[in-house]
Amino acid sequence: MKVLFTYLLAFSIALLSACSSDSWNNPYPPSAENGNILYSAFAERPKHLDPVQSYSSNEILFTAQIYEPPLQFHYLKRPYKLVPLSASEMPVAQYFNSNGERLPEGVENEKISYTVYEISIKPGIRYQPHPAFARNKEKEFIYHNLSVEDLAEIYELKDFPYTDTRELTAKDYVYEIKRLAHPRLHSPIFGLMSDYIVGLKEYSDTLKSAANLQPETANTGAYLDLNNYPLEGAQVVDSHTYRIKIKGKYPQFMYWLAMPFFAPIPWEADRFYTQQGLVEKNITLDWYPVGTGPYMLTDNNPNLMMVLEKNPNFHGESYPIGDNTNNLKSDLLKDAGKPLPFIDKIMFYRDKESIPRWNKFLQGYYDASGIGSDSFDQAVQITGQGEATVTKEMSTKGIRLEEAVATSTYYVGFNMLDPKVGGLTESSRKLRQAISIAVDYEEFISIFANGRGIPAQGPIAPGIFGHRYGKEGINPIVYNWKNNRLKRKAIETARGLLAEAGYPNGIDIKTNAPLVLYFDVTARGPEDKSKLDWMSKQFQKLNIQLVIRSTDYNRFQDKIRQGSAQIFEWGWNADYPDPENFLFLLHGPQRKVGNDGENAANYDNPEYNVLFEQMKNMDDSPERQEIIDQMLRILREDSPWIWGYHPKDYALYHEWYTNVKPNKMSHNNMKYHRIDSNMREEKRLHWNKPVFWPLAVFLIVLIVGLVPAVVMYRKKERGAGIRNSEKRGEIG
Repeated sequence: MKVLFTYLLAFSIALLSACSSDSWNNPYPPSAENGNILYSAFAERPKHLDPVQSYSSNEILFTAQIYEPPLQFHYLKRPYKLVPLSASEMPVAQYFNSNGERLPEGVENEKISYTVYEISIKPGIRYQPHPAFARNKEKEFIYHNLSVEDLAEIYELKDFPYTDTRELTAKDYVYEIKRLAHPRLHSPIFGLMSDYIVGLKEYSDTLKSAANLQPETANTGAYLDLNNYPLEGAQVVDSHTYRIKIKGKYPQFMYWLAMPFFAPIPWEADRFYTQQGLVEKNITLDWYPVGTGPYMLTDNNPNLMMVLEKNPNFHGESYPIGDNTNNLKSDLLKDAGKPLPFIDKIMFYRDKESIPRWNKFLQGYYDASGIGSDSFDQAVQITGQGEATVTKEMSTKGIRLEEAVATSTYYVGFNMLDPKVGGLTESSRKLRQAISIAVDYEEFISIFANGRGIPAQGPIAPGIFGHRYGKEGINPIVYNWKNNRLKRKAIETARGLLAEAGYPNGIDIKTNAPLVLYFDVTARGPEDKSKLDWMSKQFQKLNIQLVIRSTDYNRFQDKIRQGSAQIFEWGWNADYPDPENFLFLLHGPQRKVGNDGENAANYDNPEYNVLFEQMKNMDDSPERQEIIDQMLRILREDSPWIWGYHPKDYALYHEWYTNVKPNKMSHNNMKYHRIDSNMREEKRLHWNKPVFWPLAVFLIVLIVGLVPAVVMYRKKERGAGIRNSEKRGEIG
């Protein structure tokens, strides 16, 4: 008994004093050591990684790190500014008339027949290692004619034993532009680009005819050699220069040159990936990108993990320098001029549920995190001045908050074709103005967005040319400027406008009936009922009855296209940082009904339309700003939208994750980021030490509880033994 007690006690003391250098809850395998690695999470698997088809935010997270279009956005400068990426310098628009004669700068838009952008790329840029480039001693491609036998042991791209590379050429950029019209690829921007790139629409017909005549074989599959089909709008000048020809003047085209749609694709990769045997094994460009960027995709298991690793052939790039250092934190400038990228590997783990992702972030196993509604109060607190900051719990762990206003807008639209809320009469204007004052988006942002947003004064998001700040930028129909702050007009003002519109106290003076309006929304779950109840209460301030008409998304879209909705909820994310990309949403010729455009409100003001046509192709200038100001005055007066709000994006970062400046237009930002892996390891070990003392206490309590029972048992055994001995003596 003493021996057993001694052993148990010694074991308990050992557990109580144990100290381990390992974190038992580490979710990563031993192969994922704490090196110069960024750990991140994703919830939705990407569908397309081929740049001609990819157009989703969860896809560009990967494609932007791999592919290099000619231009990019400066990482630090605001407002957003385009700078060269693979291009040797910024291309200059050259204008020509219908006779092919070069026109001077500043010429009237009507005289411009077409625009030419000549783009020169930097020499010496090379692709990542890839089997599509591998050749034998006779300079023949090893893997361009694979047989069934060749593919017997091939299951993923890394199974190919040989890889090679080659230099990037202008031909690769032209090849990708041609792919926009490929009949089997269905690029989401083909329709738009075919309106601008000379000959692209006709080129699509040419490729369709060629594809129909092409026989498919086991080796070549669906390969269509685009080198055999010239395109007038995209031509090679020399090995490092190409030319794009645009109809008329379209200055916003420069922004498209910063998107993966215009990144280079080598014909060798296209030829390699269209082999039928590889397609059957899902070894395609949609699954395994090939680029010249700082990272390459080395592991694609989107149900579990995706891994980006530093491209060993990366040509090099330097950390940028901001032009206005007074507005930049000093720690964002300490790496200026140093070679990129700083991180060797980026490991993305698929985590569908928000709570496990949040817990792993708090434990240090993810380096950054978004903030869901469940964790907002734990992470963020709002100061008396309305500013967001991290809570004491987060601050103690060294976690910081980064915020940025998204280049997006959420709004409530009025169908301008509706006989009650639409039209440009004085009565209908005042009705919409009254409702715009009554719907309190400051309250909405506070209740439903955790303060993550700013009330919109018009369609243009902050950070975009044309957006004015402070007193100059307010919507005077809805707000006053008081004590250097926005102040929503009193509800009495809205009631007065409603009466002037012919609906005093919400009663139609023509029919003496209550005013009833209809709010069309997509089918909602119970979690959104509170938002709809809130919206109804905003209309009740004016004694207007709001009827919610809920339907599925397809039916809702049909209503918008047909113009049968009355009031509806919508939003827009900018494709590029130009006011045209917001103001076109209210351009009459682009209305939904009849034209199937993006003007869902079907707003059509002739004065606004003329100003839009004048403004859309102008370069940024005081003259362009003046025209935009006129357009905004018209929009605010007409009030085709309740302007809603521009959302703010909040993200949390551990202190070992640096060089982070949120950039809502640029997505190739991971090359700028830096990880202090030693600090991370130290924090992880501190936060995730195994806790043994509860087990030790339990064992001690167990021992203490067992001792009396053992003692009693031993006494009982001894007593029974004595009685048995006595009985044996009597018999003897």
